[in-house]
Amino acid sequence: MNSDPARIISSPVAFTEERPIDTTPQNFTTPQNFKSREVVKGIARSTIEQLSLLEPKARVTRGDMTASTEFYAEEVVGIDLGGTAIKLGRFDWKGNCIQSLTVPTPQPAYPEAVMMAIVAAIEQLDPEHKTVAIGVGTPGPADAAGRIARVAINLEGWQDIPLADWLEAKTGRVTVLANDANCAGMGEYWLGAGRHFRNVILLTLGTGVGGAIILDGKLFVGHEGCAGELGLITLNPDGPECNSGNNGSLEQYASIRAIRRRTGLEPDELGARAKAGDHVALAFWQTYGRDLGAGLASLIYVLTPEAVILGGGISASAEFFLPAVQQELERRVLISSRSNLQLLIAELGNQAGMVGAAKLAWQKHLESF
Repeated sequence: MNSDPARIISSPVAFTEERPIDTTPQNFTTPQNFKSREVVKGIARSTIEQLSLLEPKARVTRGDMTASTEFYAEEVVGIDLGGTAIKLGRFDWKGNCIQSLTVPTPQPAYPEAVMMAIVAAIEQLDPEHKTVAIGVGTPGPADAAGRIARVAINLEGWQDIPLADWLEAKTGRVTVLANDANCAGMGEYWLGAGRHFRNVILLTLGTGVGGAIILDGKLFVGHEGCAGELGLITLNPDGPECNSGNNGSLEQYASIRAIRRRTGLEPDELGARAKAGDHVALAFWQTYGRDLGAGLASLIYVLTPEAVILGGGISASAEFFLPAVQQELERRVLISSRSNLQLLIAELGNQAGMVGAAKLAWQKHLESF
């Protein structure tokens, strides 16, 4: 890694240096050396987190270990619950997606109907019952314990729904819930742009501005489960009114809605015009990058992450605004607070939520030992 503390890298970096992992259990491939399955699981708890940090192509492949212990044959289900579709995937402990499935969200999307659709989809995805845990990303906040969907945007009648309890009762699998933006952040941390780091923040630049905070490899949700609303921090106290009740939130300057309000154009059209050399479009992206950088500066001072990851549809035009973001961070943030900070673009696209839900399912499963 570059040792210059002021350097911010605006594209994913191929690392040749791997984090040290302890593979010293002397003969990992011979289960007779272990007294019980519980011992194997105990070792897994201390090693899986380290192994899962490595870039997929650089990870240690242990096919013989997987075959020789029951634990490494286990899988989890990651679910991304949306207003029109439910995406599900079966994942092993290394993050390999064994199988995926997309089913329509019932309309109207009442809680019981959605729950039964998820149960039926899981049975279709995993008829042999190999999976041991379920992670669900919901379009709204969950409680801090990951048990209750407090509200769900674009879903009918969702208010304090104990979805985790329902799914556990119907499937027999331990279940955890999280906000969909938080799941996207976990996905990028596990297998995407944040895979080399332990402390990461993600901003999703879409219709709104969502966010996720990963601290020491764990999703930070706060004592009530609602932390990480990064798009709602104040950028301009006299700015446009936000649906949250705030004025001048970052979302009012960095979202698709904000771009439409400020320019009358869609982000992809502005990106195309900038690529063609349009000076007005290029000037807008400069302004956009300055505003985004100012918002990020506050977040960086509070959290001092190793990496900031930008996702969502607007990130497709990152080449036009990232230089301005970088300049703003260098101007506003002390070197001590941005030492070795990397500014990256999300890599997993619309699969990030499902991947992150699977990661949370693995963490929940390991906690249950």
